Amino acid sequence: MKKIGILGGGQLGRMMALSAREMGYELLTLDPTENAPCAQITDQQIVADFTDVEAAKRLARESDVVTYEFENISHEVAMAIGDKLVHGTELLFQTQHRIREKEMIERNGYQVAPYHAVHTVADLKEASERLGLPFVLKTARFGYDGKGQTVIRTTADLTNAIETFEPTEYVAEKWLPFDQEISVIVTRSERETRVFPVSENIHRDNILHLSIVPPRISSELSQQAIDLATNIAEAVGLIGTLAIELFVVGSEIIVNELAPRPHNSGHYSIDACETSQFEQHIRAICGLPLGDTRLTTPVVMANILGQHVTALSEEQHTLSARTKVHLYGKQEAKTGRKMGHLNILADSVEEALAEVERLQIWKETVR
Repeated sequence: MKKIGILGGGQLGRMMALSAREMGYELLTLDPTENAPCAQITDQQIVADFTDVEAAKRLARESDVVTYEFENISHEVAMAIGDKLVHGTELLFQTQHRIREKEMIERNGYQVAPYHAVHTVADLKEASERLGLPFVLKTARFGYDGKGQTVIRTTADLTNAIETFEPTEYVAEKWLPFDQEISVIVTRSERETRVFPVSENIHRDNILHLSIVPPRISSELSQQAIDLATNIAEAVGLIGTLAIELFVVGSEIIVNELAPRPHNSGHYSIDACETSQFEQHIRAICGLPLGDTRLTTPVVMANILGQHVTALSEEQHTLSARTKVHLYGKQEAKTGRKMGHLNILADSVEEALAEVERLQIWKETVR
């Protein structure tokens, strides 16, 4: 029996902890916010900043194995955890910096959108000439849910970006006219690799709105995504879970970003797969056999953000009998903040999407 330490106390850590608790593990989390969502499930919380090396050492000392729910972890903290961090540090190092990540993807033979490193205004101007308009300017580190991202669509946008430029590391990425956004979750242990069904993703304001499974793409493209995920997991020596976000452009699949952890687009697996991504992650880091990832029912996952909480409360009594509610225990509802999600199970994705459209929670027509 192991005691699992979780670096990060948000909703991903919470759902990891829920799976681990069902499996009988003791749990410890480190997060600067007292009574964080994960801490509501764990046996104990270390209240400390994520840069606190001594707190990280304590997390390692009091745990048999340590995992994390986000990749923005400093090298010093990762090294302080040491061998207890069963994922290792190399994949973390590569994926927490967008330029290093793209270079790693390309080294492994896969295509990313054309990009240009930006450190100065001169680099930004060069990126606009090389990539053309529109393009996306992203900070090289610490971006998620659209944070740290600006779409440069027009010459006026470019002029404004030049005039307000703040020196740091960025990457400029060519805007791709994609047909769909998809993602695939892969988990690997020291003995085996399992891939979850591909998810089709719809974003609003750069935040994931819906995940649709099975995706409305060809079986050939789905298999291509699954093969890609398997190959990348093997190539990088993955231990644990990796999410791979992809663009479908015609008959091609282009890699967007990687996340070395469970992912929002895999939440559907909690209710619609033989094994959830969270249980699978715990199995991998604790050396257990990996579970079956078979899809048991079509599903649409819909995120509940801060601005949706009141509407959800008003409509909760009208939800279908096959809709599963998952709330994260966050104390303050802010616009754009992920407060929970619904897994809408149905006999078809069309039926599930019709249920999303029927509800007034999101107040917009599903496209």
